[in-house]
Formats: sequence, structure tokens, C-alpha cells
Amino acid sequence: MMVQSAPEGEPHFIITMSEHTALAGRFAKAYGNDRFESVEPREEVIYLVEHHDHGWADLDAEAPLDPGTRLPYDLIETPLDLIAPTSKRSPDFNIKRHAYCGLLSSMHSWGLYNGRYGLSDKVVILDMADEAQATLKPFLDGELARQKKLKEELAQDPETAVWIEERHLFQNYKQLQFFDTLALYFNRVHEDAREETSFPHVPTTAEEDVTITIRPTGNATYELSPYPFGEDPLEIFFEGRWLAPLPEGDDDLKGILDKIDRDVQCFTLVSG
Repeated sequence: MMVQSAPEGEPHFIITMSEHTALAGRFAKAYGNDRFESVEPREEVIYLVEHHDHGWADLDAEAPLDPGTRLPYDLIETPLDLIAPTSKRSPDFNIKRHAYCGLLSSMHSWGLYNGRYGLSDKVVILDMADEAQATLKPFLDGELARQKKLKEELAQDPETAVWIEERHLFQNYKQLQFFDTLALYFNRVHEDAREETSFPHVPTTAEEDVTITIRPTGNATYELSPYPFGEDPLEIFFEGRWLAPLPEGDDDLKGILDKIDRDVQCFTLVSG
């Protein structure tokens, strides 16, 4: 889950990973205009974006309690023994839809630990203790093997062979990373604390990337420059639940979350 930041003493907005990926999927569906090419193959890429973190489903359903915060474990605070299996379960799930969905999902899982294939300067696995690196190595090696096998499978069909041409494949991968990180921008930080932020390596085409800057302008409105969506303004929302830290002695986080109605946070994107 994600625990959105909150002003001191205020409840937090709690977002499941399926709610996070639903927001990313809304960005994917809206992406594309005269300058930015839309996702292609559209059906497979949008499905993958909407399910790229599906491996979290069981863990989110269990809703383990972080004893330090008395809230659900936040995304980056989840213990390795809980979070590691989610990275394999996501491509396991997406491959059932299509080999290309499985390939992009595997790349996403592998890339999260390895600087997003060079798109990020943060190589998570290098910051981990030796024991944690040893724990993750079989999974990471397995994903590289999975990717090789899926590429060989996709290469057999002339229609899907063009999807794995390196420039096109990484165009889709970079689109996924933009949708994911833009969703994180809204999911992880409450409205009053959001600041101007840049998103590098956003593809306009398979050959060209740009850096997109987002800037809050008030009244839940955000300018993007350059603007990558087909609709301007673009009204967007995401779901979650409001929750204050549980009192000591009350550890039934799952039972409490199950009783809380979903709420929405809405915002508007405009060209800057």
C-alpha cells in the first residue's frame, strides 16, 4: 500500500497498489497528441499499465500493520521478505494476458532494483546489504531469463516481432515509467506539499525523449510542460481511504480498512 503524507495530526490517505495502477492506467489512456505518440500496441500496454503492480494484491488484502507508524506498511518501508515476492508475482500475472504484457511487467520489476535500465541514477540493489542482495539475485536472474524467453516467443510472430525492436520496446517501457512515477507524485504526497518536479526520459517517439515538468498552480490544478495528453484540461481522480494511526492494542488493520468507505482525490492537468 501507499500511505500518503499528511499535515501533522491529520489522517492519511491510504492507497492500495491496484488503486495506484488504476491512476497510472488513466494517464496511459489519455497519453498522446500531435507531439507525443500514444501507447502502441494500445490494448496490451494499457492492460499492463493498469496491472503492473498486481503482485501486491495478496499483500494489500492481508494489510499488515507497521508497528512503528500504526498504519499500513508504506511502499518503501515494507520489509524485504514481504515485498520481494510481489515483484515476481506481477509478471506471473501479466503474462497470462499476453507475452508482451509479461515482458514489460518483468522489465518493470527488474528495473526497480537496477536504476530503471539506466533511466534513474538510483540503483536500489547497490544500497542493500549483502544478504538482501543475495536474497534478490535468484529473482533478478530469473527475470532476465524470463525476458529472453518471452522475446524469443514474440519474435516468432511478425506482428509482435516489431513490438520488441529495442527502440519501440523501450519507448513502451519509458511510457510505463512516466505513468508510474506521475501516479506516485499524486499518491505519495498530499496536495499542500506537492512541489514542482521534473520527469526525465519521457518519449515523444521511439527516437526522442523529453523532460516533462509539473508545477502546482493552486486549486488542485497542475501545469505540465511539455504537455503529453490529448485532452486539455484533463480531469483525473484516484481512490483511497482516510485512516488515522491505530491506537495501541488495536491491531486489526484489515478489519478496520474493510469497514472504511472509499473516497476520491481529484485534480486537473493543464498545458503549461
